[in-house]
Amino acid sequence: MLYVYEFELFKEEDGWILAFPFDFNGGTQGADVAEATEMAADWLKLEIEHRLMNGEDIPEATLGHEPLREGGRILLVAIEASLDTVPAVTASEAAELLGVSRARVSQMLKAGLLKGFRKGRDSFITRYSVDARLREKPKAGRPKKAKSEKKPTKTS
Repeated sequence: MLYVYEFELFKEEDGWILAFPFDFNGGTQGADVAEATEMAADWLKLEIEHRLMNGEDIPEATLGHEPLREGGRILLVAIEASLDTVPAVTASEAAELLGVSRARVSQMLKAGLLKGFRKGRDSFITRYSVDARLREKPKAGRPKKAKSEKKPTKTS
C-alpha cells in the first residue's frame, strides 16, 4: 500500500538537516537535504512496517501543512509498505541461520531477542533481528555464575 506523509525539514544550528513528520512522533536527520530526505523515507517505511507487524494503528495522513520553524520547508514522502515488504524469514529458516532449534526461536521471540509477526497462519522473523543477533555472536549455553555467586565450601 502507498503511504504519503508530510515532514518538515529545517537546518539545526549544528548544521544537520532535521526531518520531523507531522503525523507521528519521532524523526530523523541528514548531513544535507538529500540525505535527510532519504532518511525520512527510510524512517517512515520502518515506522509503518513496525506498526503493521504489531497490529498498531497507522495515523491518517494530514496534508497541507505550513512550516512551523523559521527556514523550514515541507517535504512530501511517499513509500510502499506492507507485511510483504518486511525482510523476513520463516521460523525454521531463522533457526537454521542462528544455529538453534525452532523451539529456541520461539523462546527468543517471547523474550524479545527476536522480532516477528504473523501473516495468516504463518510466523515470520524479521531479517533485521536475525542479522542483529548474528552480529552479537552470543555464546552458546547458559551463562556461567559469577565467582561471588558460588556457594562456599565447608572446611574442616
